[in-house]
Amino acid sequence: MPKGSEELTNARKEEIINACASLYETMGFKDITIRDIGAKTSFTRTSIYNYFQTKEEIFLALLEREHKLWIADLEEIAQTNSFLSVDGFADKLARTLEKRGCMLKLMCMNLYDMEGNSRIENLVLFKKEYANALRAISCCLEKFFPSMTVNDIQEFLYAFFPFLFGIYPYTSHTEKQMEAMRLAHVNYIHCSIYELTKPFVAKILRSFEE
Repeated sequence: MPKGSEELTNARKEEIINACASLYETMGFKDITIRDIGAKTSFTRTSIYNYFQTKEEIFLALLEREHKLWIADLEEIAQTNSFLSVDGFADKLARTLEKRGCMLKLMCMNLYDMEGNSRIENLVLFKKEYANALRAISCCLEKFFPSMTVNDIQEFLYAFFPFLFGIYPYTSHTEKQMEAMRLAHVNYIHCSIYELTKPFVAKILRSFEE
């Protein structure tokens, strides 16, 4: 790690993560290189290695940041609402995911590469945010649905989080994929992240009322 203030270190890391996020909007994970990321920063490419050893560590840091932003939205739901119905909570939870397309894309497509090629200390930092996301969802459920037991909440988490790992491919397609489905006569109806998430969450929650 280079010498300098903690503020400078954090600013440099943030600039690297921002560059990575920008490239990920138009390029694939496997196509993006450290050289590409370095070209979009204000310092030399080799300086990146003072902060991240691999591009996977940069992407993992991006995923960690995405989780922090999502957690902030979840905490806001809990703090600004005294009561929410099943449909009301499902709506708000789905809205939080509308803004986290990058998070869902990374979780679905590149998680194993990121985790497998990152140092343990970086992986631990991400796992802490993942745990915080679990707790944030649990806190919402405890507040808005007090009749749910500990086991009910755990069952919800076991259903909801695997859903997050698979939703992106159902809501985002390339032109090539769309053409292939057309030629294969796939009866495809496009749905947004919100349109898939809200009824899914509501259905799970209602199952605990039966």
